[in-house]
Amino acid sequence: MEKTEKTKIVKTRPVMAYGAMEKCRAVLSVWTERRRPAEVCRELSIPWMLLSLWQKRAMEGMLQALEPRVKLDKGPALSPRLQALLEKKRLNIMTTAAQGKLENRLSKAQESRKQETAVPKDEKKS
Repeated sequence: MEKTEKTKIVKTRPVMAYGAMEKCRAVLSVWTERRRPAEVCRELSIPWMLLSLWQKRAMEGMLQALEPRVKLDKGPALSPRLQALLEKKRLNIMTTAAQGKLENRLSKAQESRKQETAVPKDEKKS
């Protein structure tokens, strides 16, 4: 008895790249109840999950677009108290770094000065 091999026939969908306008139309047609999600999916040959993803992204984009924006022309984005604290911290960091550099330079200068003024032991004995 021979075994027959079964071959799977895989249906591949043509890859369609839809632009933002087509996606907007699809989502808005569902949201305005002009068409059902199944109709849109059939028409565009897309899975339901892709349409769901488009709807989620559209909602996120709409929420983000409607968030109040800070207007920089009206004033700084940070409160004056927070700005003062940040400026104080920045100055503290800068002075600490500068002091460290100055201390290093001073210690090197003092060491070189000691080496210049130190008399070798050979010269002391004569």
